[in-house]
Amino acid sequence: NIFHLPIYTCSPAATLTLPSHTETWNIVAILLFTVMATAFEGYVLPWGQMSFWGATVITNLLSAIPYIGTNLVEWIWGGFSVDKATLTRFFAFHFILPFIIAALAMVHLLFPS
Repeated sequence: NIFHLPIYTCSPAATLTLPSHTETWNIVAILLFTVMATAFEGYVLPWGQMSFWGATVITNLLSAIPYIGTNLVEWIWGGFSVDKATLTRFFAFHFILPFIIAALAMVHLLFPS
């Protein structure tokens, strides 16, 4: 994966010592997580048994976040369980996130540290 290259070539300890490299590391980390989120949402879109249970398990992992976890899960689900509202939200996120990824990639490439 092309997103692993900057992470492996620049160790976090070396990049975090200089303030300008911290921004680069943060943008690359955000890029990695948004790409993973887009891939996960694409996995859920066929809406079969594997997709349903994958969405249930992965979104339930967010409930471990203190204070906001359960509310975040209910917001992502669009109710109290994985349902059609969840699929609609995942489709919307799956459509919007590539534009965010492109913008972050442009910021990362056009403004190097």
